[in-house]
Amino acid sequence: MIASLVGQTQLNVAINDWYKDFYDMMQEVEKHNVSEFWREIWRFLYIAMPYVIIYTITTFFASHWAFRWREAMTFSYIDQWKACEKDIEGSSQRMQEDIYRFAKILEDLGLGVMRALMTLIAFCPILWNLSSKVDLPYIRDISGSLVWIALAVSVGGLIISWFVGIKLPGLEYNNQKAEAAFRKELVYAEDDKKNYADIPTVTELFIGLRKNYFKLFLHYGYFNIWLISFSQFMVIVPYMIMGAGLFTGVITLGILVQVSNAFSQVRASFSVFINNWTTITELRSIHKRLKEFEQNIGYNS
Repeated sequence: MIASLVGQTQLNVAINDWYKDFYDMMQEVEKHNVSEFWREIWRFLYIAMPYVIIYTITTFFASHWAFRWREAMTFSYIDQWKACEKDIEGSSQRMQEDIYRFAKILEDLGLGVMRALMTLIAFCPILWNLSSKVDLPYIRDISGSLVWIALAVSVGGLIISWFVGIKLPGLEYNNQKAEAAFRKELVYAEDDKKNYADIPTVTELFIGLRKNYFKLFLHYGYFNIWLISFSQFMVIVPYMIMGAGLFTGVITLGILVQVSNAFSQVRASFSVFINNWTTITELRSIHKRLKEFEQNIGYNS
């Protein structure tokens, strides 16, 4: 999986180089012909199609890896769980669903973090060199200014995201407890409908579930306002920094697009935790539930 991520990163670098050549050609179409245009289109496809194949293969093997992790965790728990005299709330759900979600989320995050690390290794030198093309006062005097700006906005965004979303893990945890109680009542009713799942009980459980979900929706609402606003603003940052140079002749259109792509790659890699904040919140909730389950069954690895 790591080797395939290296291959994907190299193809991303090749696409970044293609941006410069293609848009420089489009800026000066009078110096080129249609055959050169189509040659660049085919060049892009030769880079992009292997990327698609490698990405698909990586996802396939990562999914198998996550499922095998789920299998290992399940069978490492099961003997001690069967010997446990008093079950914690939602034990079956924690064994069946939470373990898989835990492994799956860590698979996604693990690949994301590794991809971000390799992107930084590949693109930071490119963006550092492109910083010499910056034509804004003060910023042009800073060596590697584009890299430092990408780092600064990413760290700042992470800190703000932490405070804006500080209540989300607890709300996710409470929501899982409410879901487990509702599910438990329905599961019992499958075998004994006379004594379980009567309307007042189901109504009470569902009202609690609805209350938790509405509170969760509200808090995710203002968090998404911040997260989406931050992401949209980051789209125009490289153009704000480099755009003036296009009018003064310091850079070409190809370099502007190349900077935009490289800046986005580096900034997104620095911001990998911001971009996956909702997933991380869910992971923290699941981890808390699994730790409680381990303590309940007296788990020893």
